Amino acid sequence: MPHKGDTVIGNDVWIGLDAVIMPGVNLGDGSIVAAHFVVTKSFPPYSIIGGNPARLIRKRFDDELIDLLLRFCWWDRNPEEVTALLPLLTSPDLELVRRELKARLA
Repeated sequence: MPHKGDTVIGNDVWIGLDAVIMPGVNLGDGSIVAAHFVVTKSFPPYSIIGGNPARLIRKRFDDELIDLLLRFCWWDRNPEEVTALLPLLTSPDLELVRRELKARLA
């Protein structure tokens, strides 16, 4: 069989039960793959993916917040810092998250 390339799963990607990721696919950081679906192509960061074959359902956040999250790279921080960041990273107030990330990246 021809080599399709490496399969790359980004940071903080959620993959649902029995989802299949085909060879050569790149799933961007923060993406979500719904359960029981087949992913045959690559998707950008913070995508919500589902269907057979998988397709982009929607982005998790707007482009500005996605850019801030990608620049912040919380997954590269030490465990103590991640623990301290949990209230921010799990906040439902996306405007607060946006403001805090901008301040921390300044």
